[in-house]
Parts: sequence; C-alpha cells; structure tokens
Amino acid sequence: MNFYQLYRLISKNKKLAMKRHPMFEQNKVAKVMGYIFIAYWAVCLLIAGVAMANGLDEGGREAYDVINGGLIFFLIIDFFGRFGMQETPAQEVKPYRLLPIKTNFLLNTFLVKMGLSEGNLFWFFFFVPFAVITILMKPFFGFFNFFGYLLGIWLVFVANGYWYLLWRTFINQKMVCILIPVAIYAALIYFGIIDGSFLFDSSMVFARGFITGNVWSFVGVLAVIAVLFFVNRIFQDKFIYQEISKQEKVKKVRSREMSFLNRFGQIGEYLKLEIKSVQRNSVVRKQFITGIICMLMLCSLFAFTDAYNEGFMRTFVCCYCFACLGVITLTSVMCVEGNYIDGLMSRRESVLSLLKAKYLFNCAMMIIPVLFIIYPICEGKATVMEMFGCLFFTTGVIFPFLFQLAVYNNTTVHLNNQLTKSGRSTKAQVFVSMLAMFVPMGIMYAFIVLFDKDIAGTILCVIGLAGSLAAPLWLRNIYKRFMNHRYENMAGFRQTR
Repeated sequence: MNFYQLYRLISKNKKLAMKRHPMFEQNKVAKVMGYIFIAYWAVCLLIAGVAMANGLDEGGREAYDVINGGLIFFLIIDFFGRFGMQETPAQEVKPYRLLPIKTNFLLNTFLVKMGLSEGNLFWFFFFVPFAVITILMKPFFGFFNFFGYLLGIWLVFVANGYWYLLWRTFINQKMVCILIPVAIYAALIYFGIIDGSFLFDSSMVFARGFITGNVWSFVGVLAVIAVLFFVNRIFQDKFIYQEISKQEKVKKVRSREMSFLNRFGQIGEYLKLEIKSVQRNSVVRKQFITGIICMLMLCSLFAFTDAYNEGFMRTFVCCYCFACLGVITLTSVMCVEGNYIDGLMSRRESVLSLLKAKYLFNCAMMIIPVLFIIYPICEGKATVMEMFGCLFFTTGVIFPFLFQLAVYNNTTVHLNNQLTKSGRSTKAQVFVSMLAMFVPMGIMYAFIVLFDKDIAGTILCVIGLAGSLAAPLWLRNIYKRFMNHRYENMAGFRQTR
C-alpha cells in the first residue's frame, strides 16, 4: 500500500466511522445546525473581509499591510478555535495498528492529512474577498500576486495547525500545559501587536513578501512547517503507545472524607461525588478547567481592554462570565452518570438528590466569577447591581434551562478518554447550549436599552432570585419527566458506554 492509497483509505474510514456511530441518527439535526452555524460565520467573515478592505484603505497604510501586521490575531483565534474539533494522530492511529503498516508511515499520513485539512482553508472566507479588493483590483498587482498571497496565507495557517497539534499533544498529557501558549499569546498581544512596533512591522514585511513573490517569505514558512512536522512526529510517536494501550500513571489519591457535608444526608453524599468527580475524572476535570479559563479570559478582556465597554458585546462578556462554566459542564448533565446509571436507579429518588446536589454545586461555583469580576467593578466598567443581576439570573434562569437536558441526554461520557472523544453532542445539547449562550444576553441587553444599567440589574436579580427559590419545584418536575423517559435513557446510556 502506497502513501496515496493509505491516505484515501483513512479519509474513507473516517466518514464510515461517523455513520456507524450508534448516535449517528440522533446527530443529524445537530449536524445540520452545525452546518448552519459554520455558514453563519463564513458569511460574517465575508462581510468582514469586504468591510476591512474598504475601511482600512482610507488610512496612511495599505489595507493589506494593516491586516498583515496584525496577522497574529487571526492565528490566535485559529489556534484556540481548533480545540474540540481537531484530534491528534495518536488518538486516531489505534484502528490501523492491526494492519501490517509501519507506525512512522501511519503518522506521516495522518500529519499530511491534517496539513491538507479543509479547516486550514476556512479563513479564506475572509482573505479571498479581502485580497480581491486590495490586491487583484490594484493596477500595479495582478493574478499571480493575488494567488501568491493566498498561497502564503494558507501555508501560515497550515503551520499554525501543526503548532496547535504540538501543544494539544502536551495538553492531553497535562492540562496545565495550556497555560504556556496562553502566556505566549498574552505576551505578544501586550508587548508587540500595535501599529509601528517591531513585531507588527516584521509581520507586515513578511506577509508582503507573499504578494511581491519574495522567495524567502515562502522558504521561511515552509521551513517552519517542516520543523513543526518532524517535531510533531517525534512526540506523537512517543505518546502513541500510551494512547493505544490506554495505560495511565495512577497516583496515590488520599481520600478526603469531607465530613462537613455529612449533615446534608444523601444530598451531601452526592455533593462529595461531584467534588471527587472534578478532582479525579479526566473529562470532567478538563471541562471544569476549560470553564475556569474561559471565565478568566473574558474577565481579563473586560477589565484590561476598552474593546467591550459599550454595546451588546459588553453585555455578552459580563453575562457569560457567570454562565460559561455552567454551559460547558451542564450541557452533558447526567451523561457522566450514564457510566453507573443502573446502580443509580436502584434507589428511590436518588436521581432527585443527585440533581439537587448538582444544582447546589454549580451555584457554589459562582463564587469564582464573582471574584474575577471584582476588578472590572473597581475600574467602573460594571456596577454591583449588574454583577448580582448576572449572578442570580444565571442560577435562577440559565441553570434551570440547562438542567432540562437531564431529561433528554442519553449518551454516556467516557470519563477518562480525551475530551474530544468522550462523547458526541446530540441535537438537544447543541440547541439548548446555543440558546443558553445568546438568549439571556439578549434579554439583559434589552433591559439595559430600555432602562438604566442598575435598574436592568435589579430586574434580572429579582427574576433570578424567583427562579432560584423555586428550585425544589422545577428540579422535582425534571425528576418526574426523567423517570418517564428512564427506560429510553438507560438504553441509550448502555449503548454508548
């Protein structure tokens, strides 16, 4: 089997794997919604490309020079956007280990396939219209300059894909490694990405070489791709056996009694289970850490930049600081329990106690965004009533909305797999998570437009408090509906273990 035949075989098998998954039929609506979401962002990028091509050309620099100087912003967005969508070759090579194919040959094929992935072309929705207006329409440029620019930009995003793959490999081993690229990009933004800085000018000159046909620009990016390719192959080969054998380094865990929760009876026992699940289970821990990082990033943008001082995005950041942890973790509510649902159903109303414990645990976690948002309040970018409004609106409206998924979720989350392979999103999860992201912000923004910020915060606080105080009622309603669906849900949990 040569390289081309293996490449085609892997592409075919990936499509068949998705079709043969037991949740394929339930995922059709989710896939359609995903395509709609991708189409929406593609249209946004098209509009942004045309707008920036016309708007930036009015300044002292050419529009393409401004975009080229700030190219790192596109690379940062692309880097973090790949999480949850792109897996490492070590995760995908397992089915082919039974074939008489050398591991290095398999890794090379997977790495080349990732370099030629369609995802590396997604940013062309921005750069193609931008380049048509700023390069192809210029009298001193032509088609070859236009084509060279797009080729160079594509190579840059291919290199960024391999850069992501390298760090994703380390993050799969130790979640704390994500702090390193975050620190690198934060330093680049803070120290260098301004017009006239050395980094801005260097990026501008480098990318202009794609337009003018400067060979060294292409050689430079190809050299980076080659280095990252071979570095990735070395580390993928190192970790591939660990991924295939599913061997993990088990550390001795000191069991904590958490006796202070004993006074809450059965709910206290389930609270202990929630805490220990976050501490010990890989997928749950990574979901929790991802939520904390999102909170920190949003609060940092809100506190240290002026980009979100006004308008809908200010409302979005302020509200989502509180909601993002719940949206990330509660979207898969009861999916973790699918691993032991049979034992859970053996005791009367144990599911109700579990739901109450989950709600109390997520309410207690709201202390984290409260601590994060204190600095923006001290800077005068948000008011105390807005903070309480977002806090109680999250616990009293967004959480009850997300908890409705307990009735419909019937796919088991594999606790110690990689986050991207722990389970597939259903149509209900996609729909509810999207509504939980945007509907509350729309309601809050409408109140701010109609009334004062403090009045809007007070209204949200009252609505949220009412929903929080009514928690025993809507949790029991969810429990009853869950019990009506229990046989269908249990069959789904068993099928996807």
